[in-house]
Formats: sequence, structure tokens, C-alpha cells
Amino acid sequence: MATADFARIATIRGVEQFRNCLAELGADLPCDDAPLAAPHSPLAQPLDVLGRRVTNRFAVQPMEGWDGTPDGRPTENTVRRWRRFGSSGAGLVWGGEAVAVRHEGRANPNQLVLRPETASDLGRLRGELLAAHRAATDGAPPPIVGLQLTHSGRYCRPNPGGRPEPRIAFRHPLLDRRLGLGPDYPVMTDAELDDLVGDFARAAALAAECGFDFVDLKHCHGYLGHELLGAHTRPGPYGGPLRNRARFLRLAAAAIGRDAPALGIGVRLSAFDTVPFHPDPDQSAPGRPGPGVPEIYCDTMPYRYGFGVDADQPVEPDLAEPAQFLDILRELGITLVNVTGGSPYYNPHIQRPALYPPSDGYGPPEDPLVGVARHLHVTRTLKELAPDMVLVGTGYTYLQEYLPHVAQAAVRARWTDLVGVGRLVLAYPELPADLLAGRELQTKRVCRTFSDCTTAPRAGLPSGCYPLDPHYKRSPEAARLAEAKRGGRPERRVAPEPERASGDTPGGADRL
Repeated sequence: MATADFARIATIRGVEQFRNCLAELGADLPCDDAPLAAPHSPLAQPLDVLGRRVTNRFAVQPMEGWDGTPDGRPTENTVRRWRRFGSSGAGLVWGGEAVAVRHEGRANPNQLVLRPETASDLGRLRGELLAAHRAATDGAPPPIVGLQLTHSGRYCRPNPGGRPEPRIAFRHPLLDRRLGLGPDYPVMTDAELDDLVGDFARAAALAAECGFDFVDLKHCHGYLGHELLGAHTRPGPYGGPLRNRARFLRLAAAAIGRDAPALGIGVRLSAFDTVPFHPDPDQSAPGRPGPGVPEIYCDTMPYRYGFGVDADQPVEPDLAEPAQFLDILRELGITLVNVTGGSPYYNPHIQRPALYPPSDGYGPPEDPLVGVARHLHVTRTLKELAPDMVLVGTGYTYLQEYLPHVAQAAVRARWTDLVGVGRLVLAYPELPADLLAGRELQTKRVCRTFSDCTTAPRAGLPSGCYPLDPHYKRSPEAARLAEAKRGGRPERRVAPEPERASGDTPGGADRL
């Protein structure tokens, strides 16, 4: 099916037509007739999280920032973004954005880094967020605010110029080919992983001193924690059986419990995955990538290089190990889980359903509503298996005007505990507050998944919503983004990807 055959959400007239569209696709989603305002809406109901009470069921998702300083501190653009997270009125802010625990582990040269020299800057971000929340909600109870801690592993680009400097957990035949990694490229040693545990613990202790309520030990989107969960073929204590593949998490959680005992811990988890995808070369044209097709080769079957993926049918999820992973989390006393899937680097249509691909991506191989349904059903299944845990669901942004109808119904039906929203708050941060107050949505500010928030960072430009946020739309960078999308060669702040084999495509930032 071509992209032109997919329904544009903005052209759907009314909830019944939306339901009919879902039915035609076989996308089973709950959908209420109309959103309700507080206090009657399920989205306005309080919930106990980490020993505190959140005042509503919205969570701001963590996203990868590209606008920090070379030494890992926030800029005014970063501060502005965190203020807008606060003005959303969401009851939970899951990390604000990904923050590296060491310079080597940065996903880009402008990513924030948490170390003693930058801790006060991160504390300032939290303070700005809370102040904006107080102003927007007339002094309502503050949100629970976490900080996502990360090491980017295979996707490290820490230094000026943005040259890839991968730190890999195991040899992945498909992803190694994409990055041009030869057979002698080094794998992180057990000792290096042991040492990294200490960096996570030290960063967590700093986060606690800054006043954050919890840290996220990131295990999603192809970064190091997630890659370790797929390290079936790695020998030694960090590979093979699931408990070994979860060793890094277990050691980090224990170290944080020792060094910052009052700090909460959450895990953002890519609970399902597939093989990498690339544009179909037979349907690609200049400026128009073809729809994504999976990379499956005889030498990669059965597929033993992922987590939450069927080894024999690697375009399908398998939740057997993710369910066991929840048991491991429970043993560690971790009951807060943010459920996502896939990776923006090798299967972005799985990670974030969108109609329009980034300039270096591929066209959607399925109606994005099918991808939304996949997200919601995976979270529903895990919630049924772990009713004692607090789960944040993902994948709602593509629903656009019908996000309130589906989110409200999903919370009522206990498909999820909280509704995670990411890229939509870049353009329209007040959407949760407007919805809870019973105000009409500002449809001209609703994210339409144009993917410029990914195309811009791929061209070395700052984070932001260029189509809908006037701050970025009117910026000098907007012209450079337009040139990049036309195939021009604007001056870049990060270097281009190394040359890849035909059909390969780089990934994108977490904000996808």
C-alpha cells in the first residue's frame, strides 16, 4: 500500500469516521465518544507512583536533545523546552531528555552530560520546569520529575563533527554492516561494562542531589542498555541467558540503591522489536524514499540479535522475554516502566508511527494507525501480566485530534496507567492542560508527524518543532532545514554519516 492510500487523520471528520477507519485497518483501539474534563475524565484521576501521588495520567516522554553546549550543559533553547514541559500540566515528566553519564556515551556532541561540573545546570532545568508548572496550573501539586540516564552504545557520536564512535555490546551482522564495522572492531569488555555501572550510580546520586524524584535506566531504542538485552550471542556474564543480559541493569540498580537509597528508579523499555528496515530501492526516487522493507538474510536466521522479537519470524514481536524481564524488575523493587518499542535508527516506523518520514528515512510500510495499535496492545498485554506495576504507554501522538478519545478509553480500560506524549509537546505543550480543563484543542498546533524534529538533528540543527513552533519556524535554522530537505548542502554542525551500502538508512533521535 502506498503512502497516498493511508488516511490523513486531519481529514477524518468525526469520531465515527475515525472508528470506521480503525475497523477497516483491523486496528483494534478503544475510543470514547468524547473527551471529558476534570474531575470526570479517567485522565484526571490521581495515581500513586513511587510513593507519591500524580494528579493526572499524562506523562511527558524523554527525548534526545541536540542543543546543549559542547561540555554538556543546557542552553537557553534547552531551558525553554523544559519550561514548556512544565507548562503541559502533566503529572509525570519522564526524564525531560536523555542525559549521558559520561562524555564517551553521548549520542551527539550537544547532548547533556551529568557529572559534578554540570549538576547545578541540570538542577536549574528541574527548577525552571517546576516554576512553569506552578504558573500554568495555579499552584497545583508539582509533577513527579525523573531524569533519563543513558549511554548511547552503538550510536555514540560524542565529539565535535559528530563522527560515529560506536561502543558495541556484541556483534550484530546487520547493524555492523550499516556502520561499516569490520570483524576486528572491538566489543565492550566485561570490565568496561562493570566500570560503566559506577558512572550510572554516580550520575544517579547527582540527580538525587539535584532534587529529581527518580532516574530512568534507559533500556530502549537501540542504545546500550537495550542492545545488552539482545546480546544472546555474547559470551560471559553479560550475554546468553536473560538474567545475564539483564546483569547491567541489576548491578546498576543495586549500586544506585546503595549510593542514593531514597531515589526512585524507572526503566524505559523497548519491549518489542523487529529486524532493521531500509527503503525499498525499487520504489525509491530522488527526494522520495520508498516504503520500508525488512533486512533478513540467510546468515541471520534464526534471528538471535534482538529482544522482544520472534527469532523465527523476526518481523513480529515476541513478549515472552519482556514478560520475564518484568519479573526481574519486580525482584529489584522497580515497578515503574515506560513501554516503547524498536529503534529510531533501524526501524523508526515501529518506534514512532508517522506518515511522513525524515529526509534520510523510508516511507511507512504500514498505515501508521496499525503501528499505534501495536504499541497500545503490547502495553495492554504487559499491564495484564503485571497489574502491580505502573506502566506508561507510548505511541499516542499519531492519533492527533483523536488522542483524547483513545487515551481516555485506554486508561479507563486499564490498558495503561499513564499516557506518554513526546513530540507533540514540542509543538503544543499545553495539550494535556487544555484537555483536562475542558478547553477545545488548538488543532493548528497538533503534531502532524512531519518528522522535521528528526530531519533537523540529522542535518546538525537544534531540537524543536520547525513546522508549528514559531520560535523555530522563524529561526535562521529553519532556512537551513528547508535547504537540507531539498537536498542542498548547508553548513553542518555534525558530520554526515559514513557511506553505507545501497538501501541502508541511518536512524533518528529519540524524539521521533
